[in-house]
Amino acid sequence: MVRRLALEIVERHRGVGGIALVGIRTGGLHVAERLRAVIAEVEGTAPPLGAIDIALYRDDVGFDDAGRPRAVKPVIGATELPFALDGLRVVLVDDVLYTGRTVRAALDALMDYGRPRAVELAVLVDRGLRELPIRADYTGTSIDSRPEERVLVTLRERGDADQIVIGRVPGAGATP
Repeated sequence: MVRRLALEIVERHRGVGGIALVGIRTGGLHVAERLRAVIAEVEGTAPPLGAIDIALYRDDVGFDDAGRPRAVKPVIGATELPFALDGLRVVLVDDVLYTGRTVRAALDALMDYGRPRAVELAVLVDRGLRELPIRADYTGTSIDSRPEERVLVTLRERGDADQIVIGRVPGAGATP
């Protein structure tokens, strides 16, 4: 699945010149690293790779799945963009696309670091059920899911097997 996404990115851009991969922490970063490795294997050169943390840009921190306020302290990670975004075509990478809120937060965060020429979105899993008008440019697979289900991508980089797990969350809606 990752190989196909990487090949689609290379084909659309006719190589890797002028593009950068930016993984959304945490799940998207591992996917972006894999995409970069495949692109390097195929093209003989790798695009720049960065990571963006969206904790302070989310609009749903402090709310449960029903929209009720709850006490929470966001876990803040590092944003690492070792290149200028200005003028680049940025491929924003995440593991699961759900409501669109994570991607919206990532777009807001990216704009604080520069002005890319364009931003595209690559995801391993599109589970539908959008709350915002966001769609992926590159999709590994699309699945039908319900709000009360959780879709989790596990990866070997996190010590798990590579798999997509779909399960019900008792008494709660799904997490993005």
